[in-house]
Amino acid sequence: MIKELAGETQWLEAYPVMNELRTNLDQGAYLGLLREMNAQGYKMLALYDEGRIVALAGVIMMTNFYFGKHVFVYDLVTKASERSKGHGETLLDYVHQYAKENGCQTVALESGFARVDAHRFYETKMGYRKPGFSFTKTL
Repeated sequence: MIKELAGETQWLEAYPVMNELRTNLDQGAYLGLLREMNAQGYKMLALYDEGRIVALAGVIMMTNFYFGKHVFVYDLVTKASERSKGHGETLLDYVHQYAKENGCQTVALESGFARVDAHRFYETKMGYRKPGFSFTKTL
C-alpha cells in the first residue's frame, strides 16, 4: 500500500527510513525542513509492507521552462534491509501515474555521482536518461 504521509506523527514514523538517505539530518532538522517543504507543495509518499514503511518518495509538482509541468523527485529511498525487492520500482511507477493524472509530461530527479547502483536502476530498469549536470554554489 502506498499513501501520502500527512502530519508530524506520520513524518516521524518515516524518519528512520529517510535518515538512511539524508544522514546529515537529525530528527529536529528533518521536521523543520519538512514543515517548510510541505507548505511549498512537497509530498512524502510511503510504501508500506506488513504495516511498516519500507520505502519513501518525496515529490513536488512544478512548472518551469525546461520540463514544463512536471513532478520532481527529491527523495527516493528504500530501507536497507528491504532493497532489491521491487519497492523503488513500485514507488516510481506510482509517481509516474500521479504525474500523468495531474497533466505532467515528465518526472525528473537528481542523483549524486557516487550512487552508481541508483543510476543503473534509473536508466536500465526505469527508462530515465541523463540530460545534463546539476550545479550548486554554497553561499
